[in-house]
Amino acid sequence: MFEKQIGIDLGTVNVLVYVRGRGIVLHEPSVVAIRARDSKMVAVGHEAYDMLGRTPESIEVARPMRDGVIADFVVTEAMLRYFIKAIVGRFNPLFKPRVMISTPRGVTSVEERAVHDAAMQAGAGAAYLIPEPLAAAYGAGLPIGTPTGNMVVDMGGGTSEAAIVSMYDIVVWSSVRVGGNRLDESITSYIRKKYNLLIGDQTAEEIKIAIGSALPLEEERRMEVRGRDQVNGLPKTIEITSAEVTEAMSEPLQAIVSTVRATLEKAPPELAADIIDRGMVITGGGAQLRNIARLFTAETGVPAYVAENPMACVALGAGQALENYEIMRRSLPTVYS
Repeated sequence: MFEKQIGIDLGTVNVLVYVRGRGIVLHEPSVVAIRARDSKMVAVGHEAYDMLGRTPESIEVARPMRDGVIADFVVTEAMLRYFIKAIVGRFNPLFKPRVMISTPRGVTSVEERAVHDAAMQAGAGAAYLIPEPLAAAYGAGLPIGTPTGNMVVDMGGGTSEAAIVSMYDIVVWSSVRVGGNRLDESITSYIRKKYNLLIGDQTAEEIKIAIGSALPLEEERRMEVRGRDQVNGLPKTIEITSAEVTEAMSEPLQAIVSTVRATLEKAPPELAADIIDRGMVITGGGAQLRNIARLFTAETGVPAYVAENPMACVALGAGQALENYEIMRRSLPTVYS
């Protein structure tokens, strides 16, 4: 086989790409900078991310994915073309890459078709779709081919999904359009209300990474935050504690906990017994939040643990599913031609 086999985690916040035989070869923010005058792409990925909130009117910085689905088809297709070309190099029309792309479990057939068409127009020879929770469970190393209950909670940037997987397919699942972005927004909103300070998305994400925690920390952390005072409009610096960040994120985190509970409530009794024994695995960028596993364990009574490489699980699973396509095909959404 001369064509490359590529697994893509096309996320709201990040794009990760797995290539057979090489592993994860690309990890870039799903951000694109476009010149307003002629809609020409100026920058993609890290370069575009660094421009967020810092560009003149002549350049627009956009996230073409929203809540795990395509919000801007043209920009998504251009972004995919850029990433595929970066991996494959110059296209050989005889050996176009085969691509497996993850999509949230609850997307509509129209949204699925948009992802498939974007991949085909970006230069793929064949494109297949896989539900994110299934890819996450596969990539996390769970024995999804056995008749046992394997539970995965995939916390992405736009959506969080909980699913129980058995025999290469999803048995029950629940999802909520709450993820890392909503956690950032809750921090921004909290600081605006409490301190009259306006901060950007990047600053909120930096706060979450530096001192954020799903449960109060034993040793409180502090961080200086710079922004613009809402009252006088001048730059201002405040100090925020990890306890305040935990309080700010409590509401969206409870929405994710409710989704996990809803999935457990729908589980068939035999699979529920397996999950109590084996626990649940947490994947996605949100899995890196301090004490997230302890929160899920405390709220559900089911042991929870974070996957070895949570960010890469979906891309790894998509690539592995493509390698075992004949086994997986009955579990995958219809491919449009």
